[in-house]
Amino acid sequence: MDTRDKDDRLAHAYHKMVSRVRSLVGEEESKAEPEVSKGIEAAKQKAVEAGELSQEEADRLGEYLRRDLEDAARYLSNTGKALGDWLMLDLELIEEQLLDAFSQVADKTRFELALWAEQARHAQDYQTGEIIGIGTFACLNCGERLHFHQASPLPPCPKCQHTLFQRLKRSEEHS
Repeated sequence: MDTRDKDDRLAHAYHKMVSRVRSLVGEEESKAEPEVSKGIEAAKQKAVEAGELSQEEADRLGEYLRRDLEDAARYLSNTGKALGDWLMLDLELIEEQLLDAFSQVADKTRFELALWAEQARHAQDYQTGEIIGIGTFACLNCGERLHFHQASPLPPCPKCQHTLFQRLKRSEEHS
């Protein structure tokens, strides 16, 4: 399998993992506190059992998803703004199913922020090769912005080839 096929497969698996977490968390809605981290673990296990991902791939995608959900939930909680502001994208351009699944899970993630606070401090940077969700990312070296409308692997910066990025939020648009 060439790199492009593998990247496409992992991006599709990220999308599927978001949908699985959404449905698993939705089943727990009657509980006082839905547990998104348990949903991520169950989604990872299901992907491995179905032969969609290796355990290593599922673990890596689970961490990417956890990071994206933590960042979105923290932004929503701290600013009271909409998910579109966090994404810095026009919501009409985003596949409706992915947006719906991601926004529902991100909203439920607010309950788990306290548990993830320490871990989240170390998960702010995004590195080339990681599968990322939708949004806008800035190169930490030159500031070049990359816009993503679907889950995909993060490439090196097209301007300077640097490999570390930070997700931008609407409040950081003019920074």
